[in-house]
Amino acid sequence: MSGVTILKNVRIVDPSRNLDETGSIVIKDGVIVEAGVSALNQGAPEGATVRDCKGLVATPGLVDARVHVGEPGAEHRETIASAARAAAAGGVTSFIMMPDTDPVIDDIALVEFVRKTARDQAIVNVHPAAALTKGLAGVEMTEIGLLSQAGAVAFDNGRKPLSDSLVLRRVMSYARELGAVISLAPRDKYLGNGAMNEGLFASWLGLSGIPKEAELIPLERDLRIAALTGGKYHAALISVPESAEAVKVARERGARVTSGVSINNLTLNENDIGEYRTFFKLAPPLRAEDDRFAMVEALNRGEIDIIVSAHDPQDVDTKRLPFPEAEEGAIGLETLLSAALRLHHAGHVSLMRLIDAMSTRPAQIFGLDAGTLKPGAKADITLIDLDEPWLVARDALTSRSKNTPFEDARFSGRAVATYVAGKPVFTL
Repeated sequence: MSGVTILKNVRIVDPSRNLDETGSIVIKDGVIVEAGVSALNQGAPEGATVRDCKGLVATPGLVDARVHVGEPGAEHRETIASAARAAAAGGVTSFIMMPDTDPVIDDIALVEFVRKTARDQAIVNVHPAAALTKGLAGVEMTEIGLLSQAGAVAFDNGRKPLSDSLVLRRVMSYARELGAVISLAPRDKYLGNGAMNEGLFASWLGLSGIPKEAELIPLERDLRIAALTGGKYHAALISVPESAEAVKVARERGARVTSGVSINNLTLNENDIGEYRTFFKLAPPLRAEDDRFAMVEALNRGEIDIIVSAHDPQDVDTKRLPFPEAEEGAIGLETLLSAALRLHHAGHVSLMRLIDAMSTRPAQIFGLDAGTLKPGAKADITLIDLDEPWLVARDALTSRSKNTPFEDARFSGRAVATYVAGKPVFTL
């Protein structure tokens, strides 16, 4: 019985089954046959490849629901292949690619291009999100039905706010009939035009501020339209506790809404900007420490569903500029897991909840074949050493762009192996 891989003596953390126990995972032909304490009762089959994983944790492969990629149009920043390698190095086995490429992913041919390129070149699963409106201009809705059939797993306006409430209502009404998820990062294009979080620190630095209301006002509108239409709405990037509260209230009223938070807003705050460090210029902006901690609490309570990397590669031409002129965004695929483990090591979030938010829950929200280690599931697995110390050396990062806010950060814990359909695509 060759073609069998066994991970033995491994701590299995599987939120889809609320399972946390030490046992074995048996993989055959890219599929999980057994996973748990009783998995090897019959002994290892002859010819099996056995890896002793004593001291390691096995989780469902991580699912990153918000990744910007340069291809097509800005391949010098990131290609689908390079993003996939960075993902594998970070324990991410599936990611959703945002539509704000050049050209914009707003027609069937471009969805098919992403899927074919990923199939041919990517070592992890890449799922395209299609544009909500043509050219992301916020005026004319895209062919949601046809794009869904072509393989788009969500509809998003990328970095661009959607200001026209009537367009949003039409999109959500149409998407409801198809069961499609409408995902938006709420941001008022006028209020949200500053350089960093509004407050005392912004005043000290002499920078224009972005108030909480720049997120809250469009979010409240989106939630109302979600309730009005009955569509599935995902608040892709929220950064303040008032937003988490608004999502919770909308849910209690019966709206079909979920929310996500960037790992940056859970582990960094506005003080990290220091002396105008542009790698910390992000969207949404880094908020005050009180807001950061309140978001961690909201994650714990389940008011925030998922954690994303918000991976957004930028190069020196867009980052090595005065702070107000620099582009927003940071890479994050390789550091997502390790940064999240800071919350676990500090005793703020359980490992089960973290993995749920970075694997099981995003797979459920976007209908992906991922996020579980149950028998019969595809063997997408992340092996983690919770205590492996490492230093984020910029030049050692796999991503084509190096704009990480965690440069020279010391982490405890990282992915030591990543399996996609039972094949090791990354080993430390």
